[in-house]
Amino acid sequence: QVQLVESGGGLVQAGGSLRLSCAASGRTSSTYTMGWFRRPPGKEREFVAGITWGRGTTIYADSVKGRFTISKDNAKNTVYLQMNSPKPEDTAVYYCAAANGVLTARPAAYGYWGQGTQVTVSS
Repeated sequence: QVQLVESGGGLVQAGGSLRLSCAASGRTSSTYTMGWFRRPPGKEREFVAGITWGRGTTIYADSVKGRFTISKDNAKNTVYLQMNSPKPEDTAVYYCAAANGVLTARPAAYGYWGQGTQVTVSS
């Protein structure tokens, strides 16, 4: 089992910055892939960014490329999502997820999920 706890959400002005954290515990492994997803109000869950625990390979959704950065701290078993220049359309509940496999944007591949943290971007 892997437990994931997100933190760092809140209210941010458009053009500002915010950093989300995801602390992982339990049976984590260097073979794991970590992902950030979000669910905007009234919409389906969507992929935001992903990173491999081992080599730190990353992938991003086109909508956040160049603005958001995913990173990791292996010593702290923590993954981060740095959100720069957020837009009102980035408002969503953000979820951290873990998958024991290849780096992917498919939610179904992720077997472990955090409880989510609300991010609200004001215009």
